[in-house]
Amino acid sequence: MLDKNGIAKRIAKEIKDGYYVNLGIGIPTLVANYIPNGVNVVLQSENGLLGMGPFPFEGEEDPDLINAGKQTITTLPGSSIFDSAMSFGMIRAQKIDLTILGAMEVSENGDIANWKIPGKMVKGMGGAMDLVASAKNIIVAMQHVNKAGESKLLPACTLPLTGVNCIKKVVTELGVFDILPEGGFKLLERAPGVTVEEIRNATAGKLYADNDVPEMIVD
Repeated sequence: MLDKNGIAKRIAKEIKDGYYVNLGIGIPTLVANYIPNGVNVVLQSENGLLGMGPFPFEGEEDPDLINAGKQTITTLPGSSIFDSAMSFGMIRAQKIDLTILGAMEVSENGDIANWKIPGKMVKGMGGAMDLVASAKNIIVAMQHVNKAGESKLLPACTLPLTGVNCIKKVVTELGVFDILPEGGFKLLERAPGVTVEEIRNATAGKLYADNDVPEMIVD
């Protein structure tokens, strides 16, 4: 199965030349390190940056340059820095081609819960509610099961929702899944060394899988 960097590498293959892409907090931020050569994209950070580059090397960090998750980042030639009001204006005006988010749960209908666990302190929903309401295409990067070994791909989300019927694709350590218009997870690719049966056992939501699901290639 994949580690977090493997998930980010696989998702980076979904990014097309010329895209404007928003990277959420967590695994999605790692995608910036794996943009394929020859693919020109503009990464947007919702706190007010267009043209985000990969993470800096140790000792080269600039504490004034951070992403939405408070991690130090780099900028690329031609990047632009602005206030969060303009950033969310871009998001709400649907100027972002692809949004990559983390999640606590995703339902077989494409609902997402990624901002709150009842009883635990939370600083706020952040920008996720704007992104899921406005984005043209949303891919979720997440772990397939929680720390208790329980599936996070569910018939219906149990945690407070961030968005409804908005997720198009999910990439976990076990595989790549499309969410079908009629509901259900369609297994597109298996992680290296993972069987369809293992994925089926780890998925609580409705899963559709052919007998010859290909094994993904992660460079």
